[in-house]
Amino acid sequence: MSRAVRQVKYMDLPRQFASGEIQRKIAEEFARCQFVLGPPVEEFERRFARLCGTPHALGLNSGTDAIFLSLKALDVGPGNEVITAPNSFIATAGAIVAAGATPVFADVTADYMLDPALAAAAVTPRSRAIIPVHLTGNPADMDAIGAIANRHGLAVIEDAAQAVGAELNGRPVGSLGTTGCFSLFPLKNLGVAGDGGMLTTGSAEIDRAVRLLRHHGLRNRDECEVFGYNSRLDTIQAIVGDALLDSIAAVTQMRIEHAAFYDQALRDLAPDVVVPPRRPAARQVYHTYVVQAARRERLIAHLAERGVETKIHYPIPIHFQPAAAHLGYKPGAFPVAESQAERIISLPVHEYLTRDDLAYVAETIRAFYRG
Repeated sequence: MSRAVRQVKYMDLPRQFASGEIQRKIAEEFARCQFVLGPPVEEFERRFARLCGTPHALGLNSGTDAIFLSLKALDVGPGNEVITAPNSFIATAGAIVAAGATPVFADVTADYMLDPALAAAAVTPRSRAIIPVHLTGNPADMDAIGAIANRHGLAVIEDAAQAVGAELNGRPVGSLGTTGCFSLFPLKNLGVAGDGGMLTTGSAEIDRAVRLLRHHGLRNRDECEVFGYNSRLDTIQAIVGDALLDSIAAVTQMRIEHAAFYDQALRDLAPDVVVPPRRPAARQVYHTYVVQAARRERLIAHLAERGVETKIHYPIPIHFQPAAAHLGYKPGAFPVAESQAERIISLPVHEYLTRDDLAYVAETIRAFYRG
């Protein structure tokens, strides 16, 4: 009789949303029917701002809109350039294009973060902002990026979509730039039951501008101050996010511990497997645990046959996407990001994994390389 294969899921959303308390609060909202910008949105914004150490937080319908509305509030548009990394999710560049500006890419470092020296070299008279991406939940080098921005008079928009709870030198992401942009997509460390986003800022002026822009530019029910957009965080999603906010510290700590386990279990497989680089000042929160692996496709198949689900974040750099063809980048433009894209693989790291799950994943990888 064949042995049952252990199943290690990449994520376990049913467990994340199994709370009876969430269901009770949603039921209460259906009795009130304040579904748009209701009191739970204000409460969630208040608590999220406190988490990020900022005076302002605004609930939006996506992390993408957080970037887009940051750009609009900063009057970045046609004729302007915005510097960012080519190894992010497509939404980072997509928001720049939606605002009417042009994305300009700079290569990344060994830890997948925007390379400050190359970002500095990408600055032109048309540059208006830099969008560092805290990819995998790892804070970018914000001190160096901030210095570049100050030197050239640029805004810094943090793409913190994957990094809620991350810190640099003890300061939370979302408080390190002009604005912080968070995704609340269900797979994130802090997710809701659909699309959602949050924008943080220390600027009262930006806060006021985005509050107008997210709500059609309405000053009140009958008066429109500017032509805006419809990008409000639904009350139901705010209820879900606020409830899950109670556990974000525990979720973060669990993911950090799981990452440390993998570090120890896989480190001696180098150079076949390269674990994520570390920076002492950075507190990474591991939305993804990304290793670089030799013979990646065969490893993925080997793991899948043995019940281990993995992902790739992201297999195609943005400048290779058909949508970016008009930007004119050629193969070799960003050699570090391009090389990483051929080797990266995301292992399960979520908070519901057991120590036996982690050990099984590690031993399955070790067996592939050590035979």
